[in-house]
Amino acid sequence: MNRTNELGKIEQDQNWDVIIIGGGACGLGTAVDASSRGLKTILVEAVDFAKGTSSRSTKLVHGGVRYLEQGDISLVREALKERGLLAKNAQHLVKNQSFIIPNYNWWAGYFYTIGLTIYDILSGRLSLGKSKFLSKKKTIELLPTVEQNGLRNGVIYHDGQFDDSRLAINLAQTAVENGACILNYMKVINLLKNKNHQVIGVIVEDAKTATKHEIKGKAVINATGVFTNSIMKMNEKVYKKYVVPSQGIHLVFDKSFLPNENALMIPKTSDGRVLFAIPWHDKIVIGTTDTLMKSHSLEPIATEKEIKFVLETAQKYLSNKPTRADVLSVFAGLRPLSAPEEKGQSTKEVSRSHKIIVSETGLITITGGKWTTYRKIGEDIINKAIAIHKLPKLKCKTVHLHIHGNLKTNEVDRKNHLYIYGSDIPEILKLQRNEPKLKEKLHTNYEYTLAEVVWAIRNEMATTIDDILARRVRLLFLDARAAIESSQKVAEILAKELGYDSAWTQNEVATFKTLANGYLLKEFRI
Repeated sequence: MNRTNELGKIEQDQNWDVIIIGGGACGLGTAVDASSRGLKTILVEAVDFAKGTSSRSTKLVHGGVRYLEQGDISLVREALKERGLLAKNAQHLVKNQSFIIPNYNWWAGYFYTIGLTIYDILSGRLSLGKSKFLSKKKTIELLPTVEQNGLRNGVIYHDGQFDDSRLAINLAQTAVENGACILNYMKVINLLKNKNHQVIGVIVEDAKTATKHEIKGKAVINATGVFTNSIMKMNEKVYKKYVVPSQGIHLVFDKSFLPNENALMIPKTSDGRVLFAIPWHDKIVIGTTDTLMKSHSLEPIATEKEIKFVLETAQKYLSNKPTRADVLSVFAGLRPLSAPEEKGQSTKEVSRSHKIIVSETGLITITGGKWTTYRKIGEDIINKAIAIHKLPKLKCKTVHLHIHGNLKTNEVDRKNHLYIYGSDIPEILKLQRNEPKLKEKLHTNYEYTLAEVVWAIRNEMATTIDDILARRVRLLFLDARAAIESSQKVAEILAKELGYDSAWTQNEVATFKTLANGYLLKEFRI
């Protein structure tokens, strides 16, 4: 996947079947669906793929235990089906994760066992494992660092766990392999309309060159997440809010706080939410919150109140109490919730189901949804586009479509940090053989090598330190200080590969350092 090649496609093709605005989970899933059906597809992303919400999830592919408690059976059933499909189509990225719920009153164990048995039944043949009631002794054995004071019993259940931005990159590659044109750093600055006020395309500006392009097509899809409203402002004379941003934060800690492979799930925190502590890339990710925000940002910052809430909740349930000094990274993401239809409705009451809106101008907009159901969202959007815009009636092919990098489960060696590259691993090893300097580690404490940086630039359209250390190699999310310490090496490789000078390198490192400091607690910023 090469940006120069993709830019060439804009010049060749003047009329597309489907134009997608937004390179997150929904946009990329829609591009894979449309291109695999044989529709002429182009996707443009203003910054980098999964730069926003889609790289900042809780790293779960799940039916949603909380939605089950709320009685949203149809959403749970759909998500569980999609979880099973994704586990088969991207086996290198999705794995079976066991979760332990520790219970501090005797009846909770039986209550959750019954609820999670229903969860298992709803997943049918795509179940990842059976839920079971656990004695106090077994709970401690499976979760040795759990707070034992007052512990009565536990419950174990299974869900999916994945790497979100790596999946985004693989979806972009899959779409390109199916004939789509996929471009990052290509911002929509206006919509093209005909004399009947129908949307017939977009005007985009290349952030790298400031070159403008007119792209015309039959169906234009707005999949911009929390930025939905800004596209709608271009679309409508009378503007209303379609999405509201809700912030969720995560704190990252050393693996010693949860030393084995089981995750911890707290079904009801002090404010009635769910909190997870999950093993991820040899670290522990703890989150999340649900805070309604008045504005959105490309780099949302965790509030002190959110940090305190996550820390205090984790301290209640872990015998080894994590402190602020133990936080390796903090990342915040904004969920694009469909705007509440009732005044005063809280974020946890707003449905996570996706909603497709067709404007009078013909623009198709997607709101809501989550990573787990990205494939179904893409299918629904393209079915709608076919119906509205008289596109060829081609059937969806993504149910059993392998995503780029897919390997069989028995071929995935998760002890090798390269496992996330799946079928591309031999190519990265070949790079190291051909250029032995690329075997060098990015940082002494981590296994990532310079070869992965070169691979990201040449094959995954990475053009900045942030692209590489946040979304190709996940170092910024795992250890923000180590990411800052690695930034000079990454900038020098970028400059060499892309032909930039030392002034660019210096500026790029400074820019990244400012951004990365937002991932450190304020008293530990560099």
